[in-house]
Amino acid sequence: MKIQLLSALVLGALSFASFAQDASTDSNLIRQGEYLARAGDCVACHTNGKDGKPFAGGLPMETPIGTIYSTNITPDKKNGIGDYTFEEFDDAVRKGGRKDGSTLYPAMPFPSFARVSEADMRAMYAYFMHGVEPQAEPNRDSDIPWPLSMRWPLSIWRLMFAPTPKDFVINPNADPVLERGRYLVEGLGHCGACHTPRSLTMQEKALSEKDGDNYLSGSNSPIDGWVASSLRGENRDGLGTWSEAELAEFLKTGRNDKSVVFGGMSDVVEHSLQYLSDDDITAISRYLKSLPPRDGKQTPAPVEDSVAKDLWKGNDSKPGASLYVDNCAACHRTDGVGYKRAFPSLKGNPVVQTEDATSLIHIILTGSTTPAVKGAVSNLTMPSFGWRLDDQQVADVTNFIRTSWGNNAPAVSASDVAKVRKSLSHDEKAMGNADISKLPTP
Repeated sequence: MKIQLLSALVLGALSFASFAQDASTDSNLIRQGEYLARAGDCVACHTNGKDGKPFAGGLPMETPIGTIYSTNITPDKKNGIGDYTFEEFDDAVRKGGRKDGSTLYPAMPFPSFARVSEADMRAMYAYFMHGVEPQAEPNRDSDIPWPLSMRWPLSIWRLMFAPTPKDFVINPNADPVLERGRYLVEGLGHCGACHTPRSLTMQEKALSEKDGDNYLSGSNSPIDGWVASSLRGENRDGLGTWSEAELAEFLKTGRNDKSVVFGGMSDVVEHSLQYLSDDDITAISRYLKSLPPRDGKQTPAPVEDSVAKDLWKGNDSKPGASLYVDNCAACHRTDGVGYKRAFPSLKGNPVVQTEDATSLIHIILTGSTTPAVKGAVSNLTMPSFGWRLDDQQVADVTNFIRTSWGNNAPAVSASDVAKVRKSLSHDEKAMGNADISKLPTP
């Protein structure tokens, strides 16, 4: 009897192990995990540029205390996560805990991923273990000097600011489409990691709309040289004047009749959003459009055509106007409305009217190329002007754009431009040459 019972227990254990293995290698589960990894945009941070091997890590990330490098998350057993159990994988993604027990840098958005369901985590685990090619790419130590490189203070930060992982709770009385959007935005999309202001201790001031209207109200400092604008309902520097359909088109293709994508958001569209289903894009758009403006209502830009009329008549006496006509008007037009789905409108553009003009200055200095995606296969390029315009000229044309056609935003100075120019990466400085004194004047 004991032998029969022991045999039954052994066979049961083997059957359970076989079931677990079959579940982890199920092709449908792997495909689901791949889709979820796309939604989380894992490849953007864990791949070192366009020539890097997918998920092999090595991407440098600048922080106030030094440079850190993303890690290898391929199933390579020596350098990657090939010997991680599901629990260890889950600890890293949703809790910020490394396999050795230390804490990950919060460049990994584990406070947002804490909202991802365990079922979705198991699908992603199946994908990374069985759907990703192993890469023997060694991980690189950070360039953060000692003692700032010590990780034990991070465990205190995690204890204070990172929520305990738990499955997302759906409000049964709410629109299910909106709730799906909330799940994607708060969790895998980790939109708040860039679009929510941070405290001095570097935690996001809100992790969900329940935490207050700081959530998704825009970054309060540049990230990689760009300022993430508000995703709430502000009419000037948010999404208040965009329809749900316009927002969905922008997320899916990186462009719409009002704007085009640039900076870090280009990578999000290229690597993540273009691959999401239309239903999920609609859900994200509907949720974002449900968010009210941060500080009450904000009036839209007034109808103001005096500048357009002056330029049409050849009157470019307003400071920065002649620079705009010579360098910008061919694409963005003298009335500032641009050409739909090609060259974005500057009139009423949220990015143009943010309190911090870093993004607008940055794009004037270095230019930008809109990614080619499934729904919009053409690359659209704005050239760099940093090599031909000095700091004062860039400030003048920036101020002209920010105060014309009904736009209303604070003025910038030549020193503000110089600060942005100095912060550019090596490659960007090659496009918007920082030492323009050695180049012919325009």
